[in-house]
Amino acid sequence: MDETKTSEQIDQHRRRFFGTAAMTLAAAQFGMIGSAAAGTKSAQLRAVKPGTNTSFRPLKQIDAGVLNVGYAEAGPANGPAALLLHGWPYDIHSFVDVAPLLASAGYRVIVPYLRGYGSTRFLSSDTPRNGQQSVIAVDAIALMDALQIEKATIGGFDWGARTADIMAALWPERCKALVSVSGYLIGSQEAGKAPLPPKAELQWWYQYYFATERGRAGYDKYRHDFAKLIWQLASPKWVFDVSTFDGSPPAFANPDHVAISVHNYRWRLGLAEGEPKYDDLEKRLAEFPVIGVPTITLEGDANGAPHPEPGSYAKKFSGKYAHRAIKGGIGHNLPQEAPHAFAEAVIDVADFAG
Repeated sequence: MDETKTSEQIDQHRRRFFGTAAMTLAAAQFGMIGSAAAGTKSAQLRAVKPGTNTSFRPLKQIDAGVLNVGYAEAGPANGPAALLLHGWPYDIHSFVDVAPLLASAGYRVIVPYLRGYGSTRFLSSDTPRNGQQSVIAVDAIALMDALQIEKATIGGFDWGARTADIMAALWPERCKALVSVSGYLIGSQEAGKAPLPPKAELQWWYQYYFATERGRAGYDKYRHDFAKLIWQLASPKWVFDVSTFDGSPPAFANPDHVAISVHNYRWRLGLAEGEPKYDDLEKRLAEFPVIGVPTITLEGDANGAPHPEPGSYAKKFSGKYAHRAIKGGIGHNLPQEAPHAFAEAVIDVADFAG
């Protein structure tokens, strides 16, 4: 899970009432909407039941930056590009129903395994197994370069939402528009030092577990069970079946998965160093830059993972912006639980951009 604690969000648990009031104000100011408007392209999407699709076409591989990236592709090669980024502990199957919806609307859909997942591999054994926030965005830009995609609508949740936010903030010329579940998730090591009230800290138990060598060993030994537990906690009303869950654990068998996962969470707490060549990027991110590209943020009504209130981040988006609250017991893995709503947002936010 990846709801990074920024300096603007760390005290949100203390002021839930005020966050709700701010969300109401943001709705009036930014045009909060709950569904696609009649007459938009997304209104023509066919209805799809979550879990309708269980797999992608055969995956592709391409060298991109320091990685050989495994990715799914759907839709016409000459269509507008949509790059969809998964989170932890999830994988590309979070978009298994979203991808065909967007492909049917004419999009070229790219869904990569992040570093440490699935068939994505490092090209060199000497490359640090680094999970800091900026490097995953650098990977995504390198993938776009390798695929000769100049500009794309970027969408994601959890780690993927944070990565999409970073891409939009640091490389807006590559980002046509943005769909971010749980909003603005850019963080910093400095912000991560600030303590939260005990009840809020409890939600981050896995982060502190990973700070220990026992935690590393435990995650390595129980990858399957660990992922299933996180899925249940983060989406308490999502009743996923065995076949839905079993599509993802093979991605966690990647030889670098544990190293990347543990480094990511230790880096946030300042317990692990990043690579010096990314220091300048991290300094820029530590200023919590405003995102100017057209954006739609999404939040499920049953997200069991820690997440900021929409009103706390609305002003971090200075371009055309809307927030959508997705109802129906939708949890943290929003693209897989509500694929139609996510696909609608991708199409509608691209229309924002013109």
